[in-house]
Amino acid sequence: MAAQGHDQHDGKPAPDAASEGASQPSFPPGHENHNHASHNHAGHDHGTGHAHTPPAAKGAENAAHDHASHDDHGHDDHDHGGSAGSHSGHDHSGHGHGGHNHAHAVPSSLRAFAIGASVNFGFVIIEAIFGLLSGSLALLADAGHNLSDVLGLLLAWGAAWLSRRAPSPRRTFGYGRSSILAALANAMILLLGTGGIIIEALGRFGDPAPIQTGIVMIVALVGIGVNFGTALLFMADRKSDLNVRGAFVHLIADAAVSLGVVLAAAVIAVTGWLWLDPVVSLVIAVAIIAGTWALLRDSVNLAMDVVPSGIDHDAVAAFLAARPGVSEVHDLHIWALSTTDSALTVHLVRPGAPLDDVFLAETCAALKARFKIGHAAIQVENGTIPCALAPAHVI
Repeated sequence: MAAQGHDQHDGKPAPDAASEGASQPSFPPGHENHNHASHNHAGHDHGTGHAHTPPAAKGAENAAHDHASHDDHGHDDHDHGGSAGSHSGHDHSGHGHGGHNHAHAVPSSLRAFAIGASVNFGFVIIEAIFGLLSGSLALLADAGHNLSDVLGLLLAWGAAWLSRRAPSPRRTFGYGRSSILAALANAMILLLGTGGIIIEALGRFGDPAPIQTGIVMIVALVGIGVNFGTALLFMADRKSDLNVRGAFVHLIADAAVSLGVVLAAAVIAVTGWLWLDPVVSLVIAVAIIAGTWALLRDSVNLAMDVVPSGIDHDAVAAFLAARPGVSEVHDLHIWALSTTDSALTVHLVRPGAPLDDVFLAETCAALKARFKIGHAAIQVENGTIPCALAPAHVI
């Protein structure tokens, strides 16, 4: 392997020679001019057996490969002399890591989570009290659903905070995946709460109870304002973050459900049809299930390292295959680091191509701009020796 390059660190300027020399760290004996000559890639052996870490764990196992200091990190004169952990028997012309600046900007949704959770929790208490006083199952059902939304907001809020924490030598990708787990937990909480609503509503058909329609209508009208107003806080980020999207959809659904409660109470006040209360509760349950299914599906997919829904695997492969000098693309993996960040690893074969940091930089930049893949690890080979990971079925 002649060289490895780490490119496209979110546009950080390259230091000039003078400043770089002035800040050059001291090394232990034998490590002077450390240009990746003895860089041990733990868990990344490209020898005959080519042990390859699964995509979800690529960062965690690469303990000796700290991405926190990869700014303008050139890997020239990359000597693979057959030492332990080297890439023996596997000639590479380049190995680029692009776009992995781990400094996370404070998401605007953090304040929205705080406000949304606080306001909705206060409303849940009010709604539950008036639901008990009025005898309305629909109002109690809506209060229970709103409580599950509060728990979901708290989970998503905690995950958003965790995702801002810096990576560590053990957690090299940071805590971004906590947002995926929060989305999954949010979906499960909603479905469990829905089951309770359905059971209670079915029981009410045999024993309908009178309700105070005036109180129900007033509280439900307040609920419309609370849920719709809170949902507006998440509107800006709903398309780019699964957690935020889940909060937005459920809050809008809550506003619609509260509207249904108002209409049901109005009809009961005029007709006296008490059976309409459990019917509305079942409609609420169906609305929750419908709104939760997509969140559950997407969060499970991300947890299973499925290619994120906004990225076309075949389009990425075609783009890489069309890059200058590339004759083959293999070992392509795309997965989610969090509900907002995606990563890619791939091997590109460029027979006879010279070492080209510009090629790596431009490829990584294009992946980020066109496919929203901000963390790209590109391994370039010259094809003189077959790669053990070339078959498509090899992971």
